[in-house]
Amino acid sequence: MTNFPDLRNHNFLQLVLLCLLFVSSGILAQKKTLTLEEIWSGAFAPKRMQSLHSMKDGYHYTVLERKGKEVEVNRFSYETLEKVETILISSELAKMETFVDYTFSTDERRMMLATDLERVYRYSRRGHYYMYDRGTQKVSLIYEDKIQEPTFSPDDSKVGFSFDNNLYVKDLETGEITRITTDGKKDHVINGITDWVYEEEFGFVRAFDWNKSGDRIAYIRFDESEVPEFSMDIYGKALYPSKQVFKYPKAGEKNSKVGLFVHDLRDGSRVEVPLDNYHDFYIPRIQWTQDPDVLSLQVINRHQNKLDIILYHTQEKTTKVVLTETDQAYVDVTDNLTFLEDNSFLWASERDGYNHLYHFDVSGTLKHQVTRGPWEVTAFYGYDPDSKRVFYQSAEEDSIYRDVYSIRLNGKKKQKLTEGKGNHMASFSEGFTFFINTFSNATTPHTFSLHRAKDGKLLKSIIDNQELVEKISTYDLGTKEFFTLTTENGDELNAWMLKPSDFDPNTQYPLLMHQYSGPGSQQVVDRWGGTNDMWFQFLAEQGYLVVCVDGRGTGFKGRDFKKVTYKELGKYEVEDQIAAARILGGYSYIDASRIGIWGWSYGGFMSSNCILKGNDVFSMAIAVAPVTSWRFYDTIYTERYMRTPQENASGYDYNSPINHADKLKGAYLIVHGSGDDNVHVQNTMRMVEALVQANKQFDMAIYPDRNHRIYGGKTRLQLYEKMTQFIRENL
Repeated sequence: MTNFPDLRNHNFLQLVLLCLLFVSSGILAQKKTLTLEEIWSGAFAPKRMQSLHSMKDGYHYTVLERKGKEVEVNRFSYETLEKVETILISSELAKMETFVDYTFSTDERRMMLATDLERVYRYSRRGHYYMYDRGTQKVSLIYEDKIQEPTFSPDDSKVGFSFDNNLYVKDLETGEITRITTDGKKDHVINGITDWVYEEEFGFVRAFDWNKSGDRIAYIRFDESEVPEFSMDIYGKALYPSKQVFKYPKAGEKNSKVGLFVHDLRDGSRVEVPLDNYHDFYIPRIQWTQDPDVLSLQVINRHQNKLDIILYHTQEKTTKVVLTETDQAYVDVTDNLTFLEDNSFLWASERDGYNHLYHFDVSGTLKHQVTRGPWEVTAFYGYDPDSKRVFYQSAEEDSIYRDVYSIRLNGKKKQKLTEGKGNHMASFSEGFTFFINTFSNATTPHTFSLHRAKDGKLLKSIIDNQELVEKISTYDLGTKEFFTLTTENGDELNAWMLKPSDFDPNTQYPLLMHQYSGPGSQQVVDRWGGTNDMWFQFLAEQGYLVVCVDGRGTGFKGRDFKKVTYKELGKYEVEDQIAAARILGGYSYIDASRIGIWGWSYGGFMSSNCILKGNDVFSMAIAVAPVTSWRFYDTIYTERYMRTPQENASGYDYNSPINHADKLKGAYLIVHGSGDDNVHVQNTMRMVEALVQANKQFDMAIYPDRNHRIYGGKTRLQLYEKMTQFIRENL
């Protein structure tokens, strides 16, 4: 006879209740599963500080905040982080409904408000801009039509802007508008705004600058009349498609002819800066010095291996080269040239093998190397004349980390201002009293905190994104592991690996490799990865390992590591991805027969080459918006790393995927937006033709009228669903 427990026993009942509680708790604590819809709806986007501006007093800052349909500009105290004033509310503005960005005049009496912005190319926008007077609270339209790059003069009396390829100046007291140039014409002459290739590859749009007294304006004139045109069909919704035609100089073709002019607003005179000694050159930067009569400009040759810093004296109308940078490969163009009160200047250079800061006097004589060591300065924040300290970001701890430092001009008394492994980025107050630090790492979404600039002391937390942290904790996610992978030739490559949360070392997993690999780029860095990382987590949930390897040619490990790929784009980087895949395929928990690779843009160029040249290693590849021949890409980027096709035909052709189409064995998906003004869909069409003629089967997706980013509406979701399905079916 069976003996049943006495249910009247109090201890037994407690035990039963506890068991039920544990079971129910386990059910309640069950982790959620990621979905692509969530990922691409922005569900995991961290909160940020939008349009942060430090006020001139150094003790307050402003941010743009959205509250429903209303937009506010609010002023906060650095010391307390409390809001002390609402400067502007969109609902209280006359003549305009809302705005998306704002800029203060130097004296902060006026604000320029941007609305109706429309994209031109990657960085350029045109829109309606309004002037708001904080004293009278009146709003006035700066110009009736949409304009580009409106900019206050330093004395706050005028605004310069571009319209229809011409440069204009508006007097803010009288309202009078003066047309500075008259020869601007679409596809022929541009004044004060960069052409397509300058914008894309030198990273700036506004090609004019005010001197310190606001009575002269310098600008670059682009004559693009001889630059070849590129056209794209725009399918739209009309019965017949239209064409977008624009000037695009492909490698080896003619560039715009550039000239630099100085316009004197006092008498209306215009003088061209004499550059007769230069031929076939670029002017990647112009900048007035602290002296209102002295303009600085940078001139770099077409090979981009010799850059001159030139001072133009407007009174004598003479130029003087004060510094020349040369390199056997190429010289990078940066925004780090900074003139101090005595017109000495700070400059970043790779002359000792790593990117460091140098201090030169006004004649270009070296005073001090400010930073030094086998690591890179990654950002320059400025110089404080009161404390006589330089503030910068560097990868001194390790190339995958970023920290903020200060140092004396003579290179002494260096001080680290941030703590915690990951990525630190600073926004300093006027006067360098405080800084707001943005921090993240692979497992921590962006946090914003206030620090004292003199020693980095944490004063207060501003945004911790704790809600997002808690939300992410409800999902069963893997952890990104950083490691170093050493190839057979001894190169140490930074890498990370993402494993499923229930990883079993006794199971063999398929592997998807992700990379970009472009010169000076970095994908293996300890920072919050955003939406793409959530997609990788989704794939890990599906039972895939995801790995990223930064091969030779990538950045922040010194000049030689970065520039080894010079004149051979697609050779060493591809060798490294293939070598990495072979090494990873030897791990006991990786199925060497199921290794795939994917990438976007340069990464698409790479993944295409990898599945062709490494057809015995990779069984699958996805190439999104890939370059398939550098002959199809622009002059500035391509020739910087490859010289011209006329000089380096073999470098262009041997490493072009279209010339290796017959090697395809695995599954290959190629994706492109038909409206890509950057990497033209021509690349994909020529690749497709090469595959067809090689009688190779492949998959293809074309997104009508989408640009290089391939987004808008549900486009991104559909694209990532397509790629996910392709991975499931072929890996």
